[in-house]
Amino acid sequence: MATTIRNHVTLIGSIGTMTEVTNFENGSKIARFSISTEKSFRANNGSTRLTKEWHRIFAWGNMAQFIEHYAEKGKKVAIHGRLVNRTYLNTDGQKRNITEVELRNIIGL
Repeated sequence: MATTIRNHVTLIGSIGTMTEVTNFENGSKIARFSISTEKSFRANNGSTRLTKEWHRIFAWGNMAQFIEHYAEKGKKVAIHGRLVNRTYLNTDGQKRNITEVELRNIIGL
């Protein structure tokens, strides 16, 4: 019997950075941006406080082209995708691990 692995994430927030697009020699492209989501909680004094969390997002191909032309900093969006963990070397040559969301769908709110 085959095992189904599910890796889905949905976030609702605001686009927080200008889109960075990389074009490759083979004609494909990747678009990278971040979104912020808000979480509310009750502080010790009873007041409600908001905190922001930042999420790195990337998209390939036609989705990257759509993001390049229509994504605007500050725009409210709902996104759906999958979590991707990757490792890279920073400019100092140190190994870094990050988690990003590979964008599958986006809806402007």
